[in-house]
Amino acid sequence: MTTPLPDLRLNGARLADGRLLSIDIAGDQVAALRPNGEDAPEARRSIELGGALVLPGLTDGHVHLDKTLLGVPWRPHQAAASIRARIEAEKDYRRSTRTPLAEQGAEALLEAALRRGTTSLRTHVDIDDVAKLDNLTQLLTLRERWADRMQIQIVAFPQSGILSCAPAAAYLDEALRMGADLIGGLDPVGIDGDRDGHLAIVFALAEKHGRGIDIHLHDGGSEGLDEIDDIIARTRAGGLGGQVTISHAFALADADERHLDATADALRESGVAILSSIPGGDRCPPIPRLRARGVEVFFGSDNIRDCWNPSTVIGMVDRAMLGAYRFGLRRDEDIAALLDHVTTIPSRICGLGAGEIRPGARADIVAFEAPHAPQVIVERQLPSLIVSRGKPQELAAPPVLK
Repeated sequence: MTTPLPDLRLNGARLADGRLLSIDIAGDQVAALRPNGEDAPEARRSIELGGALVLPGLTDGHVHLDKTLLGVPWRPHQAAASIRARIEAEKDYRRSTRTPLAEQGAEALLEAALRRGTTSLRTHVDIDDVAKLDNLTQLLTLRERWADRMQIQIVAFPQSGILSCAPAAAYLDEALRMGADLIGGLDPVGIDGDRDGHLAIVFALAEKHGRGIDIHLHDGGSEGLDEIDDIIARTRAGGLGGQVTISHAFALADADERHLDATADALRESGVAILSSIPGGDRCPPIPRLRARGVEVFFGSDNIRDCWNPSTVIGMVDRAMLGAYRFGLRRDEDIAALLDHVTTIPSRICGLGAGEIRPGARADIVAFEAPHAPQVIVERQLPSLIVSRGKPQELAAPPVLK
């Protein structure tokens, strides 16, 4: 039987472990890894990388495509003092504009993320009394249009709460029927004032639709730690290990060492993952310690120039650099390990991204002009080549932001 010719061959590709290989790609999968220069049938197309470092496509585990304002003229940030105040300020903005999400900035953000090596992401979409299901409908269309370039998971996110926003529960139920991949939640005590009531609805909807869970948890101190304990308990009771993420988990930054270690062990044993954007200030969970205890932690960008935050840190290499800076990492192995949080870990626990470069894996590959992985991070390099779904991406010129 004749083996089909590969559609694409990447010659002179250097893996993170230093091996120099040729990577054969057939369709949207890696077909073979060969010692560089080995005799092989010609591929339909070949690209010479000259020893450039190759990594699996990068994953942004937490973004808000429906919130970004990258596509509209600069809007001075309206700072608000609390989570609830930010929610209301954003809802006021939504009431005053009807700009389609693609024009508002969702398309520009996807282009910018892809240009920086992101080939998979998880986006949250507001489901409340103002957005209703409109933004979800638009993102479902955008996901279909981008299917050959970007893997997109969608979380139905109750930005205004569930119990405190009368139609939210019914909208969330319908959102999961429409095609949202996960059910979200938000500060059961801080926003809804009822930990048990809020979490009961979230977990019931997950069970009803057979979906995973990704809960925003900004609540801090003992209140937030109790919520984490409850999420762990409900995950165990429902047999949902590996399907539940707590985003932000700021309360972990407030725990003393003994409490932190006990909570980390419970997170690991229950299969509950933590998502962090590595925020500034004093609210960042101690990621190196969580990693040392075996907790699954992955990274996301969260807010990109929106009503919540004017920051624009889009690339996951930049996000890893924030981790190196925040935690004072200086050894090569510690810096390089940050790439796990945007490649192997989200692939393993969320099904986001290829996770590794191996035969049979999805052919999402990014190449960097650096021989060593930590160099990519400390120099905040942009990829020299991006392959998504087996196809080299011809990227448009960077948009002129308004």
